[in-house]
Amino acid sequence: MKKVLFVLVLIMAVLVVNAQTTNPPITKEKPLRTVVMVADLQKTITDNIAKDYVGYTIKEAASITANSIVPIEVVIVKGTITETLIYDKNGLFVKKLPPPTPIKK
Repeated sequence: MKKVLFVLVLIMAVLVVNAQTTNPPITKEKPLRTVVMVADLQKTITDNIAKDYVGYTIKEAASITANSIVPIEVVIVKGTITETLIYDKNGLFVKKLPPPTPIKK
């Protein structure tokens, strides 16, 4: 009987100690969007757009800081066609974002 009581006390002690250890809360920082003037864009970005997207003009650009990563988002237009391009901080092309899906009513 003493052994059973000892094992139960030992299990309770482990449970109490385990319950007191907590993981620190994970905080997600809100992405910070900063407008970038078209004239201030890196030459590699403007050269890439001029070469790969002939006829498009740059509508707006922004740098988005989140989790110590600073990609540059560039919106280009040609008539009614709008494209959003993502570049890294060095001005290298990363990806083209898909067009937003229309909201169904």
